[in-house]
Amino acid sequence: MTPADTLRAAAEKLRALADAAHGSPWAAVEIPRPGYDLPAWWVESDHQDPDGSTSATVADCPWGEADAHYIAAMHPGVATALAKWLEAEAAQPLTAQHSPRCTADCTTTAALTVARQILGSTS
Repeated sequence: MTPADTLRAAAEKLRALADAAHGSPWAAVEIPRPGYDLPAWWVESDHQDPDGSTSATVADCPWGEADAHYIAAMHPGVATALAKWLEAEAAQPLTAQHSPRCTADCTTTAALTVARQILGSTS
């Protein structure tokens, strides 16, 4: 797979995941737990199902405030924006080594790192 193919594949996967997920934005919500020292955390959206009912809970993060805030921050709108960035990077002329100017700070290198993580690969 070429670098451009990798970027496009990751963008396609992100778009599919974002399209299938509850709409954004998402918010971390503290849920009191009587009898427990720590609250539970949920991630909620303003999603409305096709039948008109509200389906707000995206994730249940018992005792995981940091996890809930992180999940909420990475809502489908973020995935869509990342997909656009990956597609923009893929649209640039790329060689097998990206380009002679690439360094660790190269945006293509950063995009490929993100793309590979999305695709579950490191190479």
